[in-house]
Amino acid sequence: MADLKGRRPTMRPFWTAALLSTCGAAFLLIVRKKDRLTTVRRGAAQGDAAAQFNLGLMFEHGHGVPRDCVEAARWYRKAAAQGHASAQYNLGVMYDLGHGVRQDSVEAARWYRLAAEQGVTSAQFSLGLIYDHGQGVPPDAAAAVRWYRRAAAKGNLSAQFNLGVMYELGHGVPRDDAEAVRWFRRAAEQGETAAQCKLGCAYSQGAGVAQDDAAAVRWYRQAADRGNAPAQASLGFMYYSGHALPQDYAEAARWYRLAAAQGNAKAQFEFGSMYFLGEGMPQDFAEAGRWFRQAADQGYAPAQSRLGLMYDDGLGLPQDDAAAAHWYRQAADQGDADAQFNLGFMYIFGQGVPQDDAEAVRWYRLAAERATRKLSSTSASCILRPGVPQDYAEAVRWYRTAAEQGYVSAQYNLGVMFDLGTVCGRTPSKPPAGTAWPPNGERPPLSSTWATPATRVMESRRITIRPSTGTSRPPARATRLLKPPSA
Repeated sequence: MADLKGRRPTMRPFWTAALLSTCGAAFLLIVRKKDRLTTVRRGAAQGDAAAQFNLGLMFEHGHGVPRDCVEAARWYRKAAAQGHASAQYNLGVMYDLGHGVRQDSVEAARWYRLAAEQGVTSAQFSLGLIYDHGQGVPPDAAAAVRWYRRAAAKGNLSAQFNLGVMYELGHGVPRDDAEAVRWFRRAAEQGETAAQCKLGCAYSQGAGVAQDDAAAVRWYRQAADRGNAPAQASLGFMYYSGHALPQDYAEAARWYRLAAAQGNAKAQFEFGSMYFLGEGMPQDFAEAGRWFRQAADQGYAPAQSRLGLMYDDGLGLPQDDAAAAHWYRQAADQGDADAQFNLGFMYIFGQGVPQDDAEAVRWYRLAAERATRKLSSTSASCILRPGVPQDYAEAVRWYRTAAEQGYVSAQYNLGVMFDLGTVCGRTPSKPPAGTAWPPNGERPPLSSTWATPATRVMESRRITIRPSTGTSRPPARATRLLKPPSA
């Protein structure tokens, strides 16, 4: 169709029209943003608290203005001083994190409290958190619970989870597993993965709910699928042990690997243990040591103890007595019984540490007090070593502890001590009938755990590692106790 001048109208392509439309909309948006910024600045300059708060937001997030946390804090402070609740909370966050202002926990607490008392849910949770940890205020678990509860009642997921933890631990409230589960469930049903993991643990242990392995797996899997590392580690354990799930080393390794990659120390240790033992994968001491080291560097005692053992025996790592003693001590100081035992072993023979019988006894005693059978017997043996005050009553106490748990060497040594009268405090003046003492007059030695090749132990899965043939362990120094009389 021709126009009045006989020319056909020019048709723009659709995409051109669309582009012009988009550009036009963007131009209008820029104009509106500039108009809004002008309006907000004018209102803030005139003392309007809402405008001051909005200008603070714009500076904090760089909306329409260059990002500037110092300016953001300045405008938040102006609005907060007029009682603007959200500005009070945001200013509290700035002081809490040190954004735009010098970090100051006391000031953070002051502004959080003002906002919390006006009903700002996030401020109520934050105030609970600082009372819980004593940041800017004296620690007060009851106050933490009170503020967590106010935020949790309004649906704050973090407050619901933390309130569950307080009931689980009996911190600020009487311990109540059922109440803990109630709050964990509220958070879990809204997608809080930490709460889902806690709920899985509660069902697995029957804490606050009826024990239910299927429910435990369901909650663990929900959390694990969304990347929760403790839940992934728990699923790994279930597949590894065959508890509540079919035993499947490949699946166990998959879940352990996912959790370990996120820095979960327990998963790093367990994943390393699978390499160490060759379970579901080729045995690889070097790879095991790599994962143990990552967990050990986080202070995880079982990994420190295992790393010590690897240095001690040169398994996948260069043999290094000093490094072995270092890692044993790290774990032993945290109460790891096997590390305490192995550190005592190092002191007995002066390997990686100065030889010191008294120090050996100290570590063996700490380990023995954890009621490990082998350690109880060894502690008794060391009490009768040279350099240690002789104390048969103390020796028999530890032998009895091990003997009552069925440890054969302890039962044997205890019987010999009764036979020779040492239990009653008597030292025989002559050998029993039918026996002969050595020419030097010393009483012959009892059977000792060191009469056979020395052994060291690992707590996890109760693995016993014997020294390789190339490792020198002079057992003669440790076999100082009594032989039974011959028939």
